[in-house]
Amino acid sequence: MKNGNSSVLTEREKDILEFEQSWWSLSIPREQAVRDRFQLTETEYVEVLEMLIATEAALEAEPLLVRRLRRMKDRRRQEHVARRTAAQEVK
Repeated sequence: MKNGNSSVLTEREKDILEFEQSWWSLSIPREQAVRDRFQLTETEYVEVLEMLIATEAALEAEPLLVRRLRRMKDRRRQEHVARRTAAQEVK
C-alpha cells in the first residue's frame, strides 16, 4: 500500500474498492470471496481495507464508498466503546 499522501492507487487497491462495491451480490459468502480473490483471511482483508479507506487516494477514487465505509467503521467503534463503558459501570 502506498503512502496516504499519494494520489495513485495500486491495481490491488482499486480491486479492493471495486470488491467493496459489489461483494453482497456474489453467490458465495464474503469470507470465501475474500480468500479466493485476495488470498487473505477476513481479518487480514479488514486490516488492509481500513488502511486503504484512511487514504486520500481512496477518497478521491471512490468518495461515496469510502465515506460510507468510514461511517460504518466509526459507528462500530462507537458501539464498542458504549458496550465497554456499560460493562464497566455494571461492575
